[in-house]
Amino acid sequence: MGDVLGFDFGTRRIGVALGSLEVGLAHPLSTIAWEKKSECFEAIDRLVEEWKPSLLVVGLPLSMDGEEHELTRLSRLFARRLEARYGLPVEFVDERLTSFAASEALGEAGIRGRRQKSHIDQVAAQCLLQAYLEEKKSGITSNA
Repeated sequence: MGDVLGFDFGTRRIGVALGSLEVGLAHPLSTIAWEKKSECFEAIDRLVEEWKPSLLVVGLPLSMDGEEHELTRLSRLFARRLEARYGLPVEFVDERLTSFAASEALGEAGIRGRRQKSHIDQVAAQCLLQAYLEEKKSGITSNA
């Protein structure tokens, strides 16, 4: 039980969402723009310290036919670094179509075009974390 941080990993930006295992809801938290690995982990250090999550969830980018690619490998590496750095369990969730869902949700909220850029990564993280929480609630487990 407790809070969960969800990450939509990207090579320039990482979307972060916060969710609750008890309530089963996720919401967007922040977007980490980074060029150096140290910048990325300093920002995550602050989030982990503030929210004290019991679990971390990382989106696993797969091609539409379920195949892994270079960003999948980098996401797995990012997850291993999170686990080693924070000593917290890390789980994966299939993130196919989360950016599309995030763009749709932002559009419905009246945020379109370029205005989406500053929000899309954290809303994508919310989408993937919400999918994870719903899987847990229903007893379905991901094999990602």
